[in-house]
Amino acid sequence: MNNLSFSELCCLFCCPPCPGKIASKLAFLPPDPTYTLMCDESGGRWTLHLSERADWQYSSREKDAIECFMTRTTKGNRIACMFVRCSPNAKYTLLFSHGNAVDLGQMSSFYIGLGSRINCNIFSYDYSGYGASSGKPTEKNLYADIEAAWLALRTRNASCFS
Repeated sequence: MNNLSFSELCCLFCCPPCPGKIASKLAFLPPDPTYTLMCDESGGRWTLHLSERADWQYSSREKDAIECFMTRTTKGNRIACMFVRCSPNAKYTLLFSHGNAVDLGQMSSFYIGLGSRINCNIFSYDYSGYGASSGKPTEKNLYADIEAAWLALRTRNASCFS
């Protein structure tokens, strides 16, 4: 059960409950990261490296359509963001909050397929504590992550999203 020790389980259920800690332990299940982001020397360009566990289903040409970067939340965490240019003539960009127990690496193939089918670009992000993102997965961090992703999508260089 989420790798909790016996003493942690006892403390979780026998001590006066702390709702935030209980929710964090039971609700957030970050997987082992399936990707890394490497920054170039200028600090402006990030390169996505997928592990075998990411189960990439496409060629390197499709991988070139993925732009990754980091942004900071109001809680001080750095979250990984991914912009997937799925269609050269897409009019829309979908902000996608992935489900629990996955990260951007695992979702990247899905984003290519989804965006291609519905003719739109995909913008997604990893929650604090997931993938390459820093911090711990908590409810408060989750709200800050969503806000930071929305702000990053709206304020990124317009040429990236046109």
